[in-house]
Amino acid sequence: MFKTLVSVSLAAGIAAGTCGSAFAEDKTPVKIGWAAWSDAEFVTKLAAKLIKDELGHEVELVQTDIAPLYQGVSRGDLDAMMMAWLPETHADYFAKIKDKVTTLGTVYDGAKLGWVVPKYIPEDAIASIDDLKKDDVKDKLKGRIEGIDPGAGLTRLSAQAVKDYELDGYKLQISSEAGMLTSIDRAMRNEQWFVATSWSPHWMFGKYELRYIDDPKTALGKAEHVDVLARKDFEKDNPEVAGFLSRMKLPIGDLEAAMFNAQETSYEKAVDKYIADHPDQIKAWLAKEGG
Repeated sequence: MFKTLVSVSLAAGIAAGTCGSAFAEDKTPVKIGWAAWSDAEFVTKLAAKLIKDELGHEVELVQTDIAPLYQGVSRGDLDAMMMAWLPETHADYFAKIKDKVTTLGTVYDGAKLGWVVPKYIPEDAIASIDDLKKDDVKDKLKGRIEGIDPGAGLTRLSAQAVKDYELDGYKLQISSEAGMLTSIDRAMRNEQWFVATSWSPHWMFGKYELRYIDDPKTALGKAEHVDVLARKDFEKDNPEVAGFLSRMKLPIGDLEAAMFNAQETSYEKAVDKYIADHPDQIKAWLAKEGG
């Protein structure tokens, strides 16, 4: 393993003309933090494989909650994170540490938060969040809104949406992504009515027939971008990996397809397939020329 790592590092060092620094950087693994969201898991594991296999740097993946991610990068305990949802979803977290981190780039655009219902619910029954106030709709939904983690930005915005829309008699069920998906799966199999907090990109849209309902008050925000944040000085300490992360950008459609594939197989297999299916994109991220 050590011989393989050194040979890859040497090749990278010669290519960059910085053989000495390549050896120095490899002594400390690149620490990338991620929270247990399916989009974050895919892009983080994709980046980790390319950093290790193509750039010759060891990578340590650190899974934790959203708040510790931001704190970890700002304190320098983590080198980077790839799931900063801005400008609204993670606004509170980002505001506290924005002067202590560097934004390397945007890993994907067009991210969205919202509430979803199954397509078998007629649109004339539920077309927007306002429709949840109808008595018959509230009864069928049992006054429940299926939610995710207590610390998630989507949870904070959804709790505010309940107030903004005056959804009296409703309870936002605090759970986790896995818990929310279990509830959706059970309801879909029995064709029961439900409303759930959700976001795009997500593999659930490949598995289930779901639709977003309108949010006329934009309580859940508008389209978002997902950024890569790094600790201060990371670009100076590890310019090769920082440059790679700054160039890494996925079309959201490609990402959702890969995430669904990960659910059907595994994240490791989905990462391998993505790399095999997108050679030109990968070369651009790695700043490699030629065929």
